[in-house]
Amino acid sequence: MKMRLKDRSMHLAWAIFAMSILAACSSPPVPKPRGYFRIDLPERSYKTYQSDCPFTFEYPSYATVIVDTIRFKEPCWLNLHFPNFRGDLHVSYKQVNNNLEGYLEDSYQFAMKHMSMASAMNDSTVFDADNRVFGLVYKIEGEHTASPYQFYLTDSTHHFFRGALYFNVRPNNDSLAPVIRFIEKDMEHLIETFRWKQQQ
Repeated sequence: MKMRLKDRSMHLAWAIFAMSILAACSSPPVPKPRGYFRIDLPERSYKTYQSDCPFTFEYPSYATVIVDTIRFKEPCWLNLHFPNFRGDLHVSYKQVNNNLEGYLEDSYQFAMKHMSMASAMNDSTVFDADNRVFGLVYKIEGEHTASPYQFYLTDSTHHFFRGALYFNVRPNNDSLAPVIRFIEKDMEHLIETFRWKQQQ
């Protein structure tokens, strides 16, 4: 029984289609590079934080200072809110009364809590003898680190000031990297402009 011309054409079309599929699959697949949302970074400008607290500093004009209202808060606990980045710098202040060593140990332990998710932690000292501002900065690296930047400042006798940066999103610091680097510069500026109101 002879195959009709129409049937032969249909078989030929299916054969060509099958061969093109097989030929396309012979080369290894090329993964697409990971893409992230474009983040528009604002122009840098700063304001001076003034209050009844015993310190001042300059903070970004695109951030908002919110007084902390948690149940166990103490005077001069603040949140520096970055609405465009869904981030907050949580700030606490303590008076020193022969207990500085305990505050230093607490700061170290708070930073170390993030080491289980970190790939590295780099610290650098703050030493401004003219203004009696001394401290330590922790930069915590890692894709799933909850707090990439923490620091403390003290005059070593009367005052202790601590900050920790958090983002209100699921930690993915690869995609947040441009924002983290941007805000790190703002944190450095805050530290450089930090002053105690009364030198005791």
